[in-house]
Amino acid sequence: MRTAAGFMALLAGLFLALPALAQTGDADRGEDVYLGRCVLCHGEEGDGLGPAAERLNPPPRDFTSGQYKIKTTAFNDVVPNDADFIRMIRDGMPGTAMPAWSDALSEQDIKDVVAYIKTFAELEEEKPTAQVDYGTRVESSPESIARGDKVFHDGDRCSECHGREGKGDAVKKLKDDNGDRTWPRNLTKPWTFRASNAPEDVFARISVGIPSTQMPSFADPKSKKKLSIEDRWHVANYVASLAKTEKVARPGNTVVTAARIDGALPDRPDDPAWERGRPSTFFLVPQIIAKERLFTPTNDTVTVRALYNEREIGIHLEWDDRTKSIPGDPAAEKIAEGTMGEDAVAIQFPVEMPAGMEKPYFLMGDAAKPVTLWRWSGGTTEKQESVTLFNARGIDEKEDRDIAKAGLTAKGDYKDGTWRVAMKRPLRTAETDMDLQFEEGRFIPIAFAIWDGSNAEQGTKHTLTTWYWLSLTPPAGQKPIVAAIAVTLLGGGLFFWWGWSAPRRRADAED
Repeated sequence: MRTAAGFMALLAGLFLALPALAQTGDADRGEDVYLGRCVLCHGEEGDGLGPAAERLNPPPRDFTSGQYKIKTTAFNDVVPNDADFIRMIRDGMPGTAMPAWSDALSEQDIKDVVAYIKTFAELEEEKPTAQVDYGTRVESSPESIARGDKVFHDGDRCSECHGREGKGDAVKKLKDDNGDRTWPRNLTKPWTFRASNAPEDVFARISVGIPSTQMPSFADPKSKKKLSIEDRWHVANYVASLAKTEKVARPGNTVVTAARIDGALPDRPDDPAWERGRPSTFFLVPQIIAKERLFTPTNDTVTVRALYNEREIGIHLEWDDRTKSIPGDPAAEKIAEGTMGEDAVAIQFPVEMPAGMEKPYFLMGDAAKPVTLWRWSGGTTEKQESVTLFNARGIDEKEDRDIAKAGLTAKGDYKDGTWRVAMKRPLRTAETDMDLQFEEGRFIPIAFAIWDGSNAEQGTKHTLTTWYWLSLTPPAGQKPIVAAIAVTLLGGGLFFWWGWSAPRRRADAED
């Protein structure tokens, strides 16, 4: 017993000594890691002015300022926890150019580079003095979400910037302490959250705010918008409930499946009939191949649905855009970056179906394999929305087409930070040498491009996708059902006959 007691005391002593024995970061080794991995964006001096900085949105963090956006120490404590540094380096920051380094750096490498980063703001000897007070967690429930909804919108407390539906579409031109443009988070897209949309992470952001930006702390007792711990949990639960999980871009999904319907296709983009088409969401990337290039995009995904009948095909496009860009409108131009253009979207098809797997060049085709583009534009104060049609053999070789001959129509609608556009065209056109003819049962290449006019996106400055597939899928029909019923009846009949004839077979066997 004495031996056991001594052993337990030894274990307890070792446990209490673990923090002191834990391996901490070495700033000298961290400098080597920093110069090899981080200097391109954050700069040699840690001021966020690396060679790549001007091409990044948002810009890289300036470590010399001692302002860190994502932390779990209290709102009035400038020093983050080491765990906050480690998490951002290990997991990266979604929606930015900051990647996750867990595959390239060991845990010790990360601790070393954290120790070095602290030297830029002379924080190496500083220790956090206060932590976020999480109080008693309020679990998510319909009642909690309803309360959070009310607190979120009361007095435009949160909707002032994040918008009525949480899409970050409130018409404000926000800038951080360095004068860089910032956008309120689109709360319906949790994959863009710098930390995560887990309620505890959202609670921390609400409590701490986001230093150096206009996102305030709602735990600050001096703030008129201060919230109790309980109300912060309710808002966190409400924010987590806004996630549009059915419109997440999934790399494995490469097909837009067009559903066949009876009757006319819907004309309006807000018609509930479009819900009959299964949504497919794709990532948008900036066009950086040909001049003029786009390096700081604002739109990141597009959701596509498709319907068809015996005569026409309709394609419905939906994407979140924080601003409705209307050239000539003083209010819209006030919040724009650079020269405003029209919001626009384009759908691209090959002029002819590829014989094999080789498709046209995804950026407006090439000389050997031309493409057709349907383009809708949102309009200005002097003209209404419009739709154009053209064929292209590359960026510099375009041929305008007559939309009336092709039968192409389009209509758009903007509401609560989201554009919805519906385009329609006959399955078959008279200009067979100029247009793709749509057929059931074939995988048709399709690609998309989007312009955010308030982000000075015009011409070749836009976001786009690579090629995906469009499939016109006919309904299963009645034949399989009839066949299944016939097989079931036949099997049941045989089973009945086998049971009915069993006594006679036994009697014959006995004879």
